[in-house]
Amino acid sequence: MTIVDEPFAAELVTKKGKVFKFDAIECMVNYLKDKGEDEFAHLLVRDFESPKDWQEARQSTYLVSPNLPSPMGGNLSAYKTEAAAKAMQAE
Repeated sequence: MTIVDEPFAAELVTKKGKVFKFDAIECMVNYLKDKGEDEFAHLLVRDFESPKDWQEARQSTYLVSPNLPSPMGGNLSAYKTEAAAKAMQAE
């Protein structure tokens, strides 16, 4: 899959190293609802403030805001810290 908007991208990496790419975090979440997390070594999301940086999804803080429209319409963005998410929410 081609990633259109880097700040919202997500990836799953299996324990065997196969990579699944997602245009939006909410697409990865929906995929995991069906598959479960057992076969994956990494669940990764982009840091909205540093869209070239990957971070573990389980350790990220999230913000849902219509002011930050994601490619698939879930308006979900990820941040390294809760403080960063709160600062973006204040904007």
